[in-house]
Amino acid sequence: MLYGALFAVLTVVATVPAQQPDPSQDSVDDYAPSSNVQCPDISTAPLIRVFTPENQTLHPDETEYIGQRTSKVLPDAWSAWLGGELPAHGYDLADFGGKYPKIGIAIPGGGLRSALYAAGTLNALDARNDSAKAAGTGGLLQVASYISGLSGGSWITGSLYFNNWPKINELVLGNGKDLEGWLLDVPFVTPDGINLFSDKNQAFFGSVLWSVMSKAYKGIDTSMTDPWSRLISYHFLNQTSRSNFFTNDTAHGAGQLWSHIPRIPTYQQFQAPFPIVVSDSRPVGSNLTTALSLDPIVYEITPLELASYDPNLSAGMNLTYAGTHLSNGKPENGSACVTGFDQAGFIMGTSASLFNQLFDFAHNTLSEFSSSDSSGLVYVLSRQLREVRTRADDVANWPSPFNGLKSATFEDSNKTWLELLDGASNNENVPYAPLFVKARGMDVIVTIEGSSDDPNNFPNGTSPIFSSLRQSTILRSSHQQFPPIPQNVEAFIETGVNARPTFFGCDPTQSPPEYPLVIYLPNAPPLNGDDPVTNTATFTLTYTLKHTSLFLDQAHLNAISGFTPRSTAPDLLYGTCLQCAAIDRARLKVSPPLPRSKACTTCFQRYCYDPQHPPSKADLPPGRKFTFVDPDPQGFARLGNFFARNKFALIGGLIGLLALIGLLIAGLLWRKKRLLGRQQTYTRVSEFHDDDAPWSRYSELRGTEAYELPNHRGAL
Repeated sequence: MLYGALFAVLTVVATVPAQQPDPSQDSVDDYAPSSNVQCPDISTAPLIRVFTPENQTLHPDETEYIGQRTSKVLPDAWSAWLGGELPAHGYDLADFGGKYPKIGIAIPGGGLRSALYAAGTLNALDARNDSAKAAGTGGLLQVASYISGLSGGSWITGSLYFNNWPKINELVLGNGKDLEGWLLDVPFVTPDGINLFSDKNQAFFGSVLWSVMSKAYKGIDTSMTDPWSRLISYHFLNQTSRSNFFTNDTAHGAGQLWSHIPRIPTYQQFQAPFPIVVSDSRPVGSNLTTALSLDPIVYEITPLELASYDPNLSAGMNLTYAGTHLSNGKPENGSACVTGFDQAGFIMGTSASLFNQLFDFAHNTLSEFSSSDSSGLVYVLSRQLREVRTRADDVANWPSPFNGLKSATFEDSNKTWLELLDGASNNENVPYAPLFVKARGMDVIVTIEGSSDDPNNFPNGTSPIFSSLRQSTILRSSHQQFPPIPQNVEAFIETGVNARPTFFGCDPTQSPPEYPLVIYLPNAPPLNGDDPVTNTATFTLTYTLKHTSLFLDQAHLNAISGFTPRSTAPDLLYGTCLQCAAIDRARLKVSPPLPRSKACTTCFQRYCYDPQHPPSKADLPPGRKFTFVDPDPQGFARLGNFFARNKFALIGGLIGLLALIGLLIAGLLWRKKRLLGRQQTYTRVSEFHDDDAPWSRYSELRGTEAYELPNHRGAL
C-alpha cells in the first residue's frame, strides 16, 4: 500500500458514525456497482468496438443522436439566432440549403474557477438569457452539437445534464424552487468548518466513506478519487440541499449513472449538445508523480462508452458494463458482468483526479489545497486506507476492458486495470481531442478558455500549443489538424490573443477545410479597468454567494463585449462577429462556395489570427488590472483587503498621528520643564515658611505612583 506516512495523520476514529442508509429509499451505498450481472450476448451485442484511425466509426447511438438533433432541432435554432429579414451578418440563410456548420464547445480544467467561468460564458451564449440575446451572442449554445469537458469543465457538463439543462444562473445559484444551486459557499471538504471532528463534519465524512466502502466491499478497488467523486456529487448533481447536506435523507447522487443520461428528458428530446468527458491515462505501474508526456492514451467518456480515438488504441467499451474485466473483448468471469461502475460523480472525479502530482510526502498534506481542505482530504484518505484496500491510491482505478487488444501499439494491452487521471495531466487542459476526431467532422470549435497558466491565473496559450503539437505528431492519422496559432507562449502573449476573443483558422487552404475554425474566448480582465474577480486559484474550493454572483456577471460581460483596439469600450458589433465566425464554414458547404459577406469580412479583419500578419498586444485595451481582488473577503482576508485598499490613506493617517504624537511630546516636555522651574521656586519659598503648614515642601504633596504591565505584555 502507498503512503504509509499518511497513517500517522489524524488517526482518531470518528466519534459520530454516519447515519445508516434507509433501504426503502435511495441511499449513499448506491455508489456500489452491481456485480455478477448477466452479460449481454456478446455474439450479437459485443461490449467492445474496435476500429482503425483510417476507418473510424462512431458509436451508432451517438450517430443517431447527432442526426436527430441536426434534423429536428438545429434548423430552428439557427433560424432563431441568425434569421430575420435584414440580418446584420449579411447572409440569407436559405442560400446555405440547410447545410449548417457542426459546432463543438470545449470547457477546460481549472476546478471551480473553470466551472464558473464556463457558466458565465455559456450564459452569454444562451438564447434563454435576455442580455445575451440582445447582444447577438445568445443562440450559439443552442446550435452546438457537442460539448466536451475536462476536470472542472466536466463538472459543469455533468451538472447541466443531471439537472435537465436549466438556465445557467439557476443551475449555479438556484431558483428558490426545485434547484438548490451548486452551494459553493459550503466548503467542499470540510462543510462544517475547519474542525474535522465537529458532529456535522464527522457525519459528512462518514457518509462519504460509507459510499466508498460499499464499492470496495463488492471487490472493486477504490482510491482517493472515490471520496473526491462523492464530494463533487454533493455540489453538482441534484439530490443535495442545504437542509439535507449533513444527513442521508437522500443518496446525494450516489446512484446516478453517466450511462443513464439518455433517460434524461433533455437528451431524449435532442435539446442539448452531446456530452463528452476527457481523462488521461498513466502507464500502469509507472507510479509517475509528474506531468505526463504527450504519448499516453487519452480517453473520452460519453453516455455510451469509454473510448479512445488515439491511433494506438482506437477502441470503445460499452459504458453500462465498464466495471467488467474483459480479455480480448470477453468477460473474464464467464457471463458475469459489472454494472453501475459509471457513477456520475466518479466520471467527473476521474476527469479531475489530480492527486498523483499533489501528495506532499514530507508534510503529509495535499499541496496546493488550503490547509483545511488538505487536512480534510488526508483525513478521509487515512480512514479509507484503514477500512479497505486500494490499488493505486492516487489515480482513478478502472478495470481494463481493453486487455489483450492492439498489443503491438497499446502500451497497457497486457494490464488488467487502467490508471486514469486528470485530463490536463499531459498539459492539454482544453479537451480538444474529442472535437478534432475526424469521424465527428467538426467545423467550428468554441473554446471557453478558463485555464490558469500565468501567475495571475489567466491563460497564456499553453493548452492549445500542446494540443497542436500532439495533433501534428501522435494524432496525425486520426484527428483533424489544428489551425495556425502562435507557436509558443511568448508569441501568444506578444500577439495579445491570450487576452481577447480570437478566431483561429479563418481561411483554410483546402476543400473540405483541413482544420475547423476555433473561436477562442479566454478569461481576461474587465475592459473598463475594474478589479478582476474571475482569476481565482484552481484549488479554491469555496466561494461566497456574493463572489459567485459577481464572478458570473463578470464572465458574462466579458463574453458579450469583444474588444475595441486600444480602447476600454466594448465592441457593439461583437455579437454579429461571433455569428459570422459560427456560420462561416457553411459558405464552403455549397457549390460554388458563397463569398464572405461585407460585414463578416470587417469582423474577421478584427478578430481573425493571421500568422502572416499577427496582431499585437499593443492593441489590447489599456489600463486593465490583472491582480485578483477578492470581492467578498472573509475573516483575516477581509482585514487584509481592507488594509490593501486603504493603504495610502492609512499611511497618511499614520504620518499625521506620528506628527501629532511628536507635538504632544514636545508640549509635555515644555510643560514639564516649566513645572520643574515653578517647583524649584516653591521649594525655596517653603524653606522660609516651615512652620506655616504641616507639609514642609510642595514635592511631598505628590503621591507615589506604581505601574504594572498588562499581563499580555509580561514578556516584553
